[in-house]
Amino acid sequence: MKITRRTALKLLAASPLLGSAACSSLGQRESAANTAPPTGPFLSTRESLNTYQVPAWFRDAKFGIWNHWGPQSAAEYGDWYARRMYVETEPQYKYHVAKYGHPSKAGFKDVIASWKAAEFGPDHLMGLYKKAGAKYYVTMGVHHDGFDLWNSKYQPRWNAVASGPKKDIVGLWRAAAAKHGLRFGVSEHLSNSYTWFGTSHLADKNGPLAGVLYDGADPQWADLYHDYRGQPADFAEKAATAQMAMSRGGPDSWRKNYFDRITDLVTNYEPDLLYTDGGIPFGDEGLALVALHYNLSARKHGGKVEAVYNSKSRPDSAAGLCVLDMERGVIEGIWPRPWQTDTCIGNWHYDTRARYKTPKRVIDLLVDIVSRNGNLLLNFPLPNSGAPDAQELKILEAITAWMAVNSEAIYATRPWKTFGDGPGSHIPPPAPGVRFNENSRKDFTAEEVRFTTKGATLYAFVMGWPEKEFIIAPLATTNADVVGKIENVSLIGYGGKLAWKHDARGLVVQLPPAPPCEHAFTLKIAGLATA
Repeated sequence: MKITRRTALKLLAASPLLGSAACSSLGQRESAANTAPPTGPFLSTRESLNTYQVPAWFRDAKFGIWNHWGPQSAAEYGDWYARRMYVETEPQYKYHVAKYGHPSKAGFKDVIASWKAAEFGPDHLMGLYKKAGAKYYVTMGVHHDGFDLWNSKYQPRWNAVASGPKKDIVGLWRAAAAKHGLRFGVSEHLSNSYTWFGTSHLADKNGPLAGVLYDGADPQWADLYHDYRGQPADFAEKAATAQMAMSRGGPDSWRKNYFDRITDLVTNYEPDLLYTDGGIPFGDEGLALVALHYNLSARKHGGKVEAVYNSKSRPDSAAGLCVLDMERGVIEGIWPRPWQTDTCIGNWHYDTRARYKTPKRVIDLLVDIVSRNGNLLLNFPLPNSGAPDAQELKILEAITAWMAVNSEAIYATRPWKTFGDGPGSHIPPPAPGVRFNENSRKDFTAEEVRFTTKGATLYAFVMGWPEKEFIIAPLATTNADVVGKIENVSLIGYGGKLAWKHDARGLVVQLPPAPPCEHAFTLKIAGLATA
């Protein structure tokens, strides 16, 4: 069902916070009195959004794949290329000068022109992702670079249909996801673009072109790099600092443009999942966007909200407004609400210098995250062509092989009374100012165990293959969490019977000579109370 602009307006207009202001931000000034009441269950207030319930599909899915792919991928030289190519001390600057020319003339607009997506095959890739076990797919909709990957009404010159590959990237991914039965999501990283692009308004400080402004300062490209006219003289310098890179500053016209564009994205493509890079942006407008996203879903699904909104704000998630997303990290303990880790096998944007995670590291993360009530959203960065490289395909094949054996202990499961045990189990809360914790993790060994449950079954993932005997200490009969009597223990993927006993030491299992799969293996335990 395609949602019209007028329908979106009606869904927003009755908001007690925004009212006609929401209409104004959509470019129209209809009063709330002249529109139908919202047909969805949510108003754009925190009190209303606090009643949101995470849909069952997301809780059951556990694993999604993301392609963090856009015009910055054209250079194939890493993250934040469009910002760092304007910083003399960054490797991207030196690479850009050698490949494209000096950024006073050949700027990011010229990188966009080089993004061709010549081997982009969304149907083929979606088939691979489904085979690997992904239950949902997320495409990038717009990054900090301000280039919209759909036929964007409010970014008419710098979108994927008008320039670059001249294809509706979001629309093509959406169609492929629908064909293969995957839930569809879109990420947006737009809200801090106004300050993030500050570097493009500066100039070299050294060398023969010192003082010659980069192309971002040229007003003819202001619809891409933003218009800083009217800002203080030192605004670009301040915006270029690390402290300002992810701020959400900018004039009212910028906030309006943000709201128009993301509303256009949500109403035209109706994603099941909308990921925002950061917390809910821009106060009341952000709340209205979340309410719109949920209400459109309710309208599409007969009154049932099937939508997910990802925010990186713990308070917003804890209050129930949305689903918490942790970038490149694992939460401590079992989070009481479903949550998500988003991470990448390498760098976010494709980088020829990148070293990828091993399949074991990916599987370790997946199992650990699911045991803590979370989902893993894993990015495979695509190169300029849109076709994964050979190493990426090998990682995908390894995930496919592991899921073919162990997926029953992943999908539609819930946490047990404890998520697991072992020296790598206890993850402290992040220190002030620290966002990511995955790089501090080591590969798990046979000392680590993780648990999930489904119905009356307890699954125990052993994260390495011991020589013969394995003892699961948390299942000791003396542990108060262990209620009931074990009736049977089997090894998923192994056809034979296991010898085992259950006593004060734990569950003691005699294992076969060889594991049924690489990486973590799964014991299926019947009889213990799982609730």
